[in-house]
Formats: sequence, C-alpha cells, structure tokens
Amino acid sequence: MNELNEFRTISPTTLADVLGRAQVMDIGIRPLWSPIPRVAGPAFTVRCPAGDNLMLHAAIHRAAPGSVVVVESGDLDYALAGGNVCAVAQRRGVAAFVVDGVIRDLAEVRDAGFPVFGRGVLPIPGTKKAVTPLNEPVRCGGVLVHPGDIVVADEEGIVVAPHARREQVLLEARHKAAKEADESLDAWEAAHRARIDKALREGGFED
Repeated sequence: MNELNEFRTISPTTLADVLGRAQVMDIGIRPLWSPIPRVAGPAFTVRCPAGDNLMLHAAIHRAAPGSVVVVESGDLDYALAGGNVCAVAQRRGVAAFVVDGVIRDLAEVRDAGFPVFGRGVLPIPGTKKAVTPLNEPVRCGGVLVHPGDIVVADEEGIVVAPHARREQVLLEARHKAAKEADESLDAWEAAHRARIDKALREGGFED
C-alpha cells in the first residue's frame, strides 16, 4: 500500500490527535455535499484575491492527478468555481477542492461526485483578471498549507500533514489506530473513568 493510500485509510480524527490543533482546518470549511468520500492527496496551492478566481481556473490544468487543490480566497462574495471547472478538474484526476471560499452549481458537482470542501454556495462568479503565483504557501481554514503537504478530508474535518513530517505522522497514526482497534469498549470505559475521577479529585470535586 502506498503512502497516500495509507493516509486515506486513517480518519482525520486520528490524524488530528497526532498533528494537533494547528494542522486542523476550522469548522467553517465543510463537505458541500454528502455522503462525501474521504480524500487524501498532496496539496496544490492557489491564492485568489477578493472577487477573482483566475488562478483556480488556471490550477485545474496544472495540478497533477491525485492532487488536492487548496485555495486561499479573499472573500465569500463571489464563487471560485462552478460545475464545469469541477468537472474538468475531476476529468484531469484532481482528487478534491478544499477552498476557503464558496462555489456555485452545487447540484452539478454533487451529481458528478466531485469532492468539494468549502464555506458554502453562492451563484455569483468572480472575475478572471488577477495573476498570482501558484504553489506557494497559503492559509486555508486557519492552517498554513505548503505545496506537497498531505491533505486528508472527510465529514469529520480536514487535516494537513506537513510534507517533511508525513512519514512520522503516518507511523504515529497507524500505531494509534491499531491500539484503539485492539481496545474493547469495556477496557476503554474503565481507563476513561479512572482518568476522569482522578482529574475530578485533583480539582477538588466531591460527589
């Protein structure tokens, strides 16, 4: 199993426990249709100034198959992409869009089964004038995302594993997932009760 396939088998919940809060996007960026499959892929990063979507439209022809296109947007007043842009991205092998903004034509996107995570839907498109560099660090959902970072997203949330740490993150996440799978609910409950009761005693709580 290759690295990306392994990341795809691990829940963002487990990865978040390993990575910490700074690598988890905020709750405003959610699946725009459901049930949405879990996606995992290297980030192809895009920055779109307020009211403009030129560079996302450029990115779909330049992102490698399997990429997750991650977009920093300057506003929520204009759609970054619509049905045709998502369809072309899907046809070219892009795994998903994760946008700190809005899209339109959601029915088309949902019917095509193209995973999009964003802040919402708005029918007004942006202009196509502002040229900015592609594949530079961007901030999306409060997380600093570098090109090549591994993005894992599903209905539980979106996590970003830094490229330089991906092997260690995967190792720790595999270990954590295996440990949780081997623990019965009875064992978990006993350990949980002991831990909570200890914290309560130390805090001066009395039943």
